[in-house]
Amino acid sequence: MTTNIETEEKLKAELKLIEQWEQEQKDLFFWEKLGRLPFAILDRITPKFIQDKIGIALDELGSYVQSGGRYLISKEQMYRKFFPDGGKDDAAALDRIGRLPLRQMDEIADGIIESSRNTATVQGATTGFGGIFTLAIDIPLLLGLSLKALQEVAISYGYDPTEKSERVFIVKCLQFSSSDIVGKKAILEDLAAYHSGEKSGQVMSQLQGWREVMLTYRDNFGWKKLFQMIPIAGMLFGAYLNRSTLQDVTETGKMMYRKRRILEKLKPSS
Repeated sequence: MTTNIETEEKLKAELKLIEQWEQEQKDLFFWEKLGRLPFAILDRITPKFIQDKIGIALDELGSYVQSGGRYLISKEQMYRKFFPDGGKDDAAALDRIGRLPLRQMDEIADGIIESSRNTATVQGATTGFGGIFTLAIDIPLLLGLSLKALQEVAISYGYDPTEKSERVFIVKCLQFSSSDIVGKKAILEDLAAYHSGEKSGQVMSQLQGWREVMLTYRDNFGWKKLFQMIPIAGMLFGAYLNRSTLQDVTETGKMMYRKRRILEKLKPSS
């Protein structure tokens, strides 16, 4: 029988890899910000119905932070990925997941990442087919897919996305994946409060700043709006950009939740 015992040295090695990834994110090259530049130019000529969709997405993201809104997922389906009985008691199921080997959590999270990327690819190609008119549909769909994937990643590491503090964490992950270098450094400092177990105070007070998350998220549609204005050709760009967006979002979620779980495992038992 194979053993699932995780040594402290192994966990610390995994933690070091995550910290290396964080450093790489803070050292991103300037040209990676160019994807947002067309937005500043196109904003003036963007049709009102696109602006309205962006406004709706802003409101929906705020609703998600405050109450979960319509984006909350079914946790029972996720529990069944880990346990045949699915698990009826949230606290018990999440506790069981949190005690599993990190490798098993990673396998479930990687499956979620691959599935969400494939869904985003198809979605991007479909909404890219009609040019700018179907782009309006793409905005709330991509936001919903991002939030769903991040919630599933949270459960994969034993955290409850229905808790308000976790929804803030998820939105911060969403923001991190699309922020510039300065923004990434600031967000990592915010998330450090979760890593140290401090979920209140400064981080919780940032609930009121959720709008900046969507404004940053909105900027990433710069190139997409530019190319999806061209019907048919927009299919290729829509598929690629949606896939890369979900890749960035889910990778961030996995790294951040993985780090929290490793630190939890490294805590001395009382």
